[in-house]
Amino acid sequence: MKKSFVALLIFVLAGSLLAACGKKSNSEASSGGGGSNKTVIKIATQSPLSGGSAVQGEAIKLGAQLSLDDHKDEFAKLGFDIQLAPYDDQADPKKGVANAELVAADKQILAVVGHMNSGVAIPSSVVYEKYNIPMVSPSNTATQVTDRKLKVVNRIVARDDFQGPAAAQYAVQTAGAKNIFVIQDKTAYGQGLAEAFKTEAEKQGAKIAGYESITIGEKDFNGILNQALTKKPDFIFFGGLYAEAGLLVKQAKEKGLDVPFMGADGIDTQGIVDVAGDKVTGVLYTSISTDITKTADGKAWADKYKQKFGKNVDGYSAYAYDCMSVILEALKKAINDNGGKLPSREQVRDAVRATKDFQGVATKVTFDDKGDNDYAKVFIYKFEKAAYPGSMISDISK
Repeated sequence: MKKSFVALLIFVLAGSLLAACGKKSNSEASSGGGGSNKTVIKIATQSPLSGGSAVQGEAIKLGAQLSLDDHKDEFAKLGFDIQLAPYDDQADPKKGVANAELVAADKQILAVVGHMNSGVAIPSSVVYEKYNIPMVSPSNTATQVTDRKLKVVNRIVARDDFQGPAAAQYAVQTAGAKNIFVIQDKTAYGQGLAEAFKTEAEKQGAKIAGYESITIGEKDFNGILNQALTKKPDFIFFGGLYAEAGLLVKQAKEKGLDVPFMGADGIDTQGIVDVAGDKVTGVLYTSISTDITKTADGKAWADKYKQKFGKNVDGYSAYAYDCMSVILEALKKAINDNGGKLPSREQVRDAVRATKDFQGVATKVTFDDKGDNDYAKVFIYKFEKAAYPGSMISDISK
């Protein structure tokens, strides 16, 4: 009798333990293994976290992370655990597409902040479109990004056909350029920007003394700078990124080619100062991003960013914050419209595109039917000294 009772007691205890384990497993499954009973929602970032564009790419990840962290408690009250899923696209279209497939396979990911590079965003967004995953970019400027009218593609910044002409108008009308040498890096971003600049500069009456290309990753620009010397330009415009721009500036001045040099948002970063050193003084650049520190609220936000990450804000930091904030606002609406339950990717996609008059820390956002922002601006800066950011000297609305 005692043996039977003991056997029965062991059986009951074992059953209780198994039931408890089963409950824990179900809880962990819903929370991504964290032991919480909240449903996990992930937002991915895609930007270069390694390689020559890592300074700007990291700024995108950190800006997005700060916004997500700021909204965590809000979503916890709704029963959701929002998490960041950062991906390194290495500024490489093939890597971006491969990452996009991984993003699509993770059903907990409902949206993407990114990409940084238009040439990576264009092929990667084809994957997002297939799987209804909305992306909001803090930096893509190529016209092709949104002109394809994909339902998932959005950006909060100005396009090349706005930024390029704005740069050309400043070069000709304000800087007095008459004989301009144009260089571009053969990417969708750099080439598109240079073409838009060239067209507008010619329309303004300037002569294009040369139109040449380089390759990302090059270090020695003697050949192209020797060509420029023979043309005797009074202005150089570069469509490309900070790593190559910094070397071009440095090597041009060492050759005695000391004429105004202008880039665009690809050089709106501490990175160009790191590469060019004191030779960066006098360099002009257009940007799709404002200097966030110029307002009291923006300065407070920048201080918060530095306190959290130990770094000053970079060109795309605040814009990535706004991209994530736009996504999270749309996500809240989609949850509400879905009766408080987890929404589908399609529901989040449509809510993102429907964004109207959202006030971020850097820009206001209203998406048109292509995913372009009605409130996007172009800003013009000059490095008065070898310190980032440059001094803002103009801003231009659409």
